[in-house]
Amino acid sequence: MSIYLYHLVQTPATLAKLIAAPEDRRQTIEPIFKGLGGSVLGFWYGVGGSDVYALGDLPDDVVATGLATRVTSSGAFSSVTTTKLLTVEEMLTALGGSAATAAYRAPGEPA
Repeated sequence: MSIYLYHLVQTPATLAKLIAAPEDRRQTIEPIFKGLGGSVLGFWYGVGGSDVYALGDLPDDVVATGLATRVTSSGAFSSVTTTKLLTVEEMLTALGGSAATAAYRAPGEPA
């Protein structure tokens, strides 16, 4: 399982629908995540930047991407971005893994 942070920007039409008929959207997304073998870890509205932030635990990148694609295709959002989050332990492993010894040269640096 991996943790994903979805950043969503609602369209004006979506906002108008929520103003006309306010609803708790957590009740809509929780069964979707559960049906995909995951869970919702948090759901927030933001001021500035993205309008909606959803944090979820999902089985893998393919499932997370499929969900983002489905949400994007709904037309309810003008932007949907997914960020895969790493635990501290995962990052420490990445820092010490084989990529840590790769001979990477930054642009403009001597070969």
